[in-house]
Amino acid sequence: MSVFTPVSESQLAVWLKNYSVGTLGALEPIASGIENTNYFVTTSQGRYVLTLFERLPAAELPFYLELMAHLARHGIPCPAPIADLANRFLGSLNGKPAALVTRLAGASFDNPGAADCSELGALLARMHLAGRSYGGYLENPRGPKWWRGAAREVQPFLDSSRAALLESELRFQSQHRFADLPRGAVHADLFRDNALFDGGRITGVIDFYFAGVDCFVYDLAVCANDWCLVDPGRDRRLEEARTLALLGAYCELRPLQREERDAWPVMLRAAALRFWLSRLLDKHLPRTGELVKVHDPEHFRDILALRAAAGSPPPWPADRMQANS
Repeated sequence: MSVFTPVSESQLAVWLKNYSVGTLGALEPIASGIENTNYFVTTSQGRYVLTLFERLPAAELPFYLELMAHLARHGIPCPAPIADLANRFLGSLNGKPAALVTRLAGASFDNPGAADCSELGALLARMHLAGRSYGGYLENPRGPKWWRGAAREVQPFLDSSRAALLESELRFQSQHRFADLPRGAVHADLFRDNALFDGGRITGVIDFYFAGVDCFVYDLAVCANDWCLVDPGRDRRLEEARTLALLGAYCELRPLQREERDAWPVMLRAAALRFWLSRLLDKHLPRTGELVKVHDPEHFRDILALRAAAGSPPPWPADRMQANS
């Protein structure tokens, strides 16, 4: 959520005339993230987030916005897109596709405990269940096809050991695809900074712009690799209490199949591979922006190497697993 396309208050004030949200009071750029341009917008009628989509294909944008609207209607605390006076969620501002969504209360934090991971697991299960009735379809845009293309782009920047790890993991993943696992709309980027808390409860899940249709257990793996590390700065093993809290709360609402448990170690590696590749791209092939936050790709290289070398299965709440459904 960096700023690549500047928007002035006068430009936004004109654009907001297409909406019934009152007059502009304040405009504040958001500096975190790396994909889109985002601003906090305050009007005489409420608080919103303005997003200008920098490189997402226009054909994909309705999937994200309609998914958010669907989940919001089903009680999931996610941003609700605001329709303009022509009843469209998607507009155009400064030459970029743009959308206005509600701004949610709460704040993210860096050090979640087991109770927070349990809260996340329950929320993720509710999202997956609510998403089953969503009619839109978009294959995960950062799935295996994207991995292969991204790997070709970053390969010239890798030393021999990193190139070997990347090649080995791509080969491993190509041999472990799970076409029959339960699938549906997944967030696919629910890191700590994309969940808002207030009073110990999740009050918001934001940044749905990597969402797509994929295995539900992959979405869980993305969360575990960020929320459940022993020490994100030094020890990237999964901490057992938080991992079991995440999975246990999820399974209470949506029990998992035996095949999903079997796929869990592979999905943890897939999730690490995806974010290693995206961070390599952002580091070595960056775009220019006013405020750009680039994350260290070595973090997910270490996670991938550790998951690939794991000598024992990662934590899993076997007593809450559904064996045959």
